[in-house]
Amino acid sequence: MAGVGLRAAARRYLPRRDHGGPRAASSSPSCPGCGPPGPGAHCPGAPRSAPASAPAGGAEPSAHLWARYQDMRRLVHDLLPPEVCSLLNPAAIYANNEISLRNVEVYGFDYDYTLAQYADTLHPEIFSAARDILIEHYKYPEGIRKYDYNPSFAIRGLHYDIQKSLLMKIDAFHYVQLGTAYRGLQPVPDEEVIDLYGGTQHIPLYQMSGFYGKVLAPSATAQGGQLHDLTGPSIKQFMDIFSLPEMALLSCVVDHFLGHGLEFDQAHLYKDVTDAIRDVHVKGLMYQWIERDMEKYILRGDETFAVLSRLVAHGKQLFLITNSPFSFVDKGMRHMVGADWRQLFDVVIVQADKPSFFTDRRKYGPGRGDGPRERGLASACRPVCLGWGHPLADGQAFQPTLGLSENLMRRAHCIGTVSPAWKRARSIGRKWLPGPAIGPLCAVLSSSVKEGNLFDFLRLTEWRGPRVLYFGDHLYSDLADLMLRHGWRTGAIIPELEREIRIINTEQYMHSLTWQQALTGLLERMQTYQDAESRQVLAAWMKERQELRCITKALFNAQFGSIFRTFHNPTYFSRRLVRFSDLYMASLSCLLNYRVDFTFYPRRTPLQHEAPLWMDQLCTGCMKTPFLGDMAHIR
Repeated sequence: MAGVGLRAAARRYLPRRDHGGPRAASSSPSCPGCGPPGPGAHCPGAPRSAPASAPAGGAEPSAHLWARYQDMRRLVHDLLPPEVCSLLNPAAIYANNEISLRNVEVYGFDYDYTLAQYADTLHPEIFSAARDILIEHYKYPEGIRKYDYNPSFAIRGLHYDIQKSLLMKIDAFHYVQLGTAYRGLQPVPDEEVIDLYGGTQHIPLYQMSGFYGKVLAPSATAQGGQLHDLTGPSIKQFMDIFSLPEMALLSCVVDHFLGHGLEFDQAHLYKDVTDAIRDVHVKGLMYQWIERDMEKYILRGDETFAVLSRLVAHGKQLFLITNSPFSFVDKGMRHMVGADWRQLFDVVIVQADKPSFFTDRRKYGPGRGDGPRERGLASACRPVCLGWGHPLADGQAFQPTLGLSENLMRRAHCIGTVSPAWKRARSIGRKWLPGPAIGPLCAVLSSSVKEGNLFDFLRLTEWRGPRVLYFGDHLYSDLADLMLRHGWRTGAIIPELEREIRIINTEQYMHSLTWQQALTGLLERMQTYQDAESRQVLAAWMKERQELRCITKALFNAQFGSIFRTFHNPTYFSRRLVRFSDLYMASLSCLLNYRVDFTFYPRRTPLQHEAPLWMDQLCTGCMKTPFLGDMAHIR
């Protein structure tokens, strides 16, 4: 019914009227409801250098400005019917690119935060364990133990400048959003931020993190305990959900050192914190917590089972590629799906070492320093490719499992001849069932061996191009290479989306944003009044606009705002979400709301030079805000 309300509003305000009444929608995104203009934008109907026409009847310009202000306030108040505050569905799937599920034959999945959604109660556990590791193993001050995890401090997608110990939010154009820079737990004044970056908010490309959001290893950036000039990026981006406790711990440790006047090396502190967080994962602590109480930590398991079962029932092929170990994945999938969960999958690959799995053709072997023993894993056996069957204990014969297509089975029983990476599985001491392929096969590689990559996987399965749709939560490690290098379709799982949409649907947000956009349009149009009193009015409007922006930002997160927006620009995170995913959604269960042959169409979002009013916006209730008649000629 929300669309009906907006269409009624459209009929009310769109007809042309005389004497300054509301008129047809303008073609400008600089008008109220469409945000401030882009760089260098101006109004053809009102040249920059031309003064505004004098108010009618000899009224003072400032009085005229306040009259237009009051007109706009009434218009915005009357514009938004009650139904407008529930336009967006948190369980919907949103499309960046047109994609028809009818053409998708193969579905692939990551495990953590994709098939398995975790409760937020996991983050304090990770924070506390890593904090204790810093104190007990890295000999950090005991005073750090007083810090507890604050779930409302950081958001995903932030950047951390290692040299400056600065956690901040950066937009799609590499500009720091002022008011979102923190050193430790304290905000850094805008003036200081600008001074730190040479008199600008802009972060040069060479300082930004690499393609995967990573930076040079701190050991390569520090000599003799002192930082030296970097030849690569020095700013890390935190992209995955597991990075939330890492950002919190990093900020708490910096806060303790600054608060007690302790000198520290920024690079080494950053490395110690990231290593402590890594130890929580590598030593299996997180796996142990989840395995001990799956009811507490794993969410929506029944919905995951429903999604997978539905896809298989419609003849889709499924595979799993995850960096997690098999024993952990197996227990989680048994909890969510059942003991026979592997019957649903044609291929299961664990400890894949993404993103290298997607890009590296080289083979890894013993002695490289990257095996389980070198990493300190509790288990000595590392299943690298668990496809087509069950993991085998030493000396146990392979037990085939039915369920693959004949063509894939024929290729699977020849797995040893596909490439050296897969062939090596025969020489590790495992027993294979001889003869023709009557079931899935299993490759289990032993200690200190890490082999296999997506290129071998593609040669074996012949799953290529847009008929494959892969879901993951990490834009870089899970999705970027699959889209850019291999042409797969991709779906991003963004759990934060559900909360953000619920905030967007609130009356407070809708009215705040609409008035903010309307006020921006007034500022753009009325800036041609340059007498002293008018400048005071415009300054008052600018102040109000900034206050509105801060209010809107705080609705999402008091420190950093929304993960998708700065004030008006997309965030760095949001731009990459659009670039690397065809679809995005809050959870995998959103697929249950759509047919398996559904076609997703992205909204035609107007470019800066295009009209904001399109038929699909009218039909779906996404119409832009109308505006006063005397603004209709802007641009």
